[in-house]
Amino acid sequence: MSDMFRRYGRGLTLLIGLLVAFWLVMLVIVPNITLFEQSFRPYLPLTEVGGPRDTYSFANYLKVFDGLVETSFLGIPFHIPVHILTFFLTIWYSMVVTVICFVLAYPLAYYMAKTVQPKSLPTLFLLLFVPLWVSEVLRAFAWWIILALKGPLNALLLGIGILDKPVRWITDYDAVVIGLIYTYVLFMLFPIYNAISSLDTNQIEAADDLGAPWWKIHWRIVLPHAKPGIASGAVMVFMLSAGSLLVPSILGSTTSQWFTQTIDQWFKDALDWNTASAYAFLLLILCTVFVTLAMKLFKVKLSDIAK
Repeated sequence: MSDMFRRYGRGLTLLIGLLVAFWLVMLVIVPNITLFEQSFRPYLPLTEVGGPRDTYSFANYLKVFDGLVETSFLGIPFHIPVHILTFFLTIWYSMVVTVICFVLAYPLAYYMAKTVQPKSLPTLFLLLFVPLWVSEVLRAFAWWIILALKGPLNALLLGIGILDKPVRWITDYDAVVIGLIYTYVLFMLFPIYNAISSLDTNQIEAADDLGAPWWKIHWRIVLPHAKPGIASGAVMVFMLSAGSLLVPSILGSTTSQWFTQTIDQWFKDALDWNTASAYAFLLLILCTVFVTLAMKLFKVKLSDIAK
């Protein structure tokens, strides 16, 4: 704080502090506290709000166990509440998106950090940032056009003889995963790039001179050093994917349902903001627990992610 006083002066520092406090209190804390309080109250007509039926309970949270559907795992059929199934599928495919983003981002991050000439980096960064100039809605619609049954992807594959007939790409969760990867892969790339950039290149050259194979150099030197960036990117991609609404709504099929779509239906279709609030907090809490357990499993601390 003393550094800010010296750099910006007391007046400007106070103004910045007040603006940050206003943003945190009025746009983050108060709305979340309001939703949390409403999540324990029943959805009632306006005339009954504050009446004897307007009591606090866990009824909105327990609705997640309503409505059994039949599914199977490893060929074994069983029944499960539809919203529980939707939640687990959301978590599973968010994990898939996170892993694929890492597989795509790590080689490119290493190439940018240790191979590309410094004078070429601005051009490469510009090419990577170009998709961000377009809104997420337009990017999702672009993928919907590309993956359509009579879209350019099928036309290209049919034209060069790879396919004999068009493929329905927008089926199940396939198109949703593709759209989420395209949307959030940069959130994995840049933290890993920043982490690898701080690695002393002499360590890599020394390991190479001593005869270490390339995979061992990455496994023993690069990956451990890049662990904070990988953890930061994985948390961002996973949470953004699990909380995405536009991409699943546009690229989803009749056999796919994202948990945020369920929350959106409670808000807009049922007009039941109380249950929607409960579902939103369930998603937030359970995703936070899942991320915490994953950090414990991979021995990553919160301080590593904050670097």
